[in-house]
Amino acid sequence: MTLTSFGPANRIKRSAETHPLTWRLRDDGEAVWLDEYQAKNGYAAARKAFADMAQDDIVQTVKDSGLKGRGGAGFPTGVKWGLMPKDESINIRYLLCNADEMEPNTWKDRMLMEQLPHLLIEGMLISARALKTYRGYIFLRGEYTTAAKHLNRAVEEAKAAGLLGKNILGSGFDFELFVHTGAGRYICGEETALINSLEGRRANPRSKPPFPAAVGVWGKPTCVNNVETLCNVPAIIADGVDWYKSLAREGSEDMGTKLMGFSGKVKNPGLWELPFGVTARELFEDYAGGMRDGYKLKAWQPGGAGTGFLLPEHLDAQMYAGGIAKVGTRMGTGLAMAVDDSVNMVSLLRNMEQFFARESCGFCTPCRDGLPWSVKLLMAIENGEGQAGDIETLLGLVGFLGPGKTFCAHAPGAVEPLGSAIKYFRHEFEAGIAPTRAVVPPLARPIVVGA
Repeated sequence: MTLTSFGPANRIKRSAETHPLTWRLRDDGEAVWLDEYQAKNGYAAARKAFADMAQDDIVQTVKDSGLKGRGGAGFPTGVKWGLMPKDESINIRYLLCNADEMEPNTWKDRMLMEQLPHLLIEGMLISARALKTYRGYIFLRGEYTTAAKHLNRAVEEAKAAGLLGKNILGSGFDFELFVHTGAGRYICGEETALINSLEGRRANPRSKPPFPAAVGVWGKPTCVNNVETLCNVPAIIADGVDWYKSLAREGSEDMGTKLMGFSGKVKNPGLWELPFGVTARELFEDYAGGMRDGYKLKAWQPGGAGTGFLLPEHLDAQMYAGGIAKVGTRMGTGLAMAVDDSVNMVSLLRNMEQFFARESCGFCTPCRDGLPWSVKLLMAIENGEGQAGDIETLLGLVGFLGPGKTFCAHAPGAVEPLGSAIKYFRHEFEAGIAPTRAVVPPLARPIVVGA
């Protein structure tokens, strides 16, 4: 994992003015602990928020900044904060950090937690002050053992410095923060499944409404935000709305910067903090260095395994939600994957759908039965044993498992890459259909669950 400077050829160094998330990073990749973090203006935003800003003013500032969730859904953060109840008599509220980063090909939150744990803590402290939450949890992917170690050390440092616990900064405000490691389920990235897991229940999504802001952890008002989202809060409070908005490129409807990356057989796979609105071509060519010698770009995904495939001609799209939507998919987490010309798309999709089928919580029928069905069909096609009509059946499943057809967004994200792969590379799927097979009408093939 690497994180390079803002400039394509390392000519421009990270600075607080241009890189609110990453300018404090050490060149050796080691974690920035409390003394160094404070020497780099750490917790100055928290002190400002506690001393000079009313709680509602903090919420309004974040709303005015245009900050949106960085976990993939892109919901406006200030709007979500505004859903928390205003009733002062409700004195038990929770702030949850969604650090269950299990989206394949995504590791941005891991970098922040391992190398800048105090940035996340400061973001949560300011957010807790704004939302009047007295307790916070960082729900962490269990496999992130280094992140857990670093976060726990940073929490203890903050406690010892009076930045967590009772009467923080002499304000009379109390906030406790705990690191909670999960048991390794992709579905915990959905906020209500995360809440169930935190409570010790099975990680199933909950019916909404009520939303967590009304009924969340143990029935109390709860706000859930992603790691990168919370890490943006200190800079917004410290330097203001106008500055934050000015970071994005012209034409972008999303404000600020974003951790973006490229993996696959590129020359310089890595992670970079870039302004919203850069083109995917800049990210691919100037930062990732293009494809390695001997490989050609066949397709790419803009932001994790749950986003649709795009072609090389789509690289001129701007990297923000609306820009990627114009070419037919979602930006997701903003960490792209290059697919080279040696990869068979049927095999790639079979691998992806196996993951999504395994990670289904099993609550609703379309997801529980539909995803394994897609795997069975893809395995047959991969082995050259597909039947006429199998591709139409797969496309039917893409429709049946699409947005609004299932209890949560797991299945729609799972089938989005499948639909796009068939759209752009149907000939590779057709090559796996055995010519002597009898024609079977779409969606007429039986499935034996668990077979």
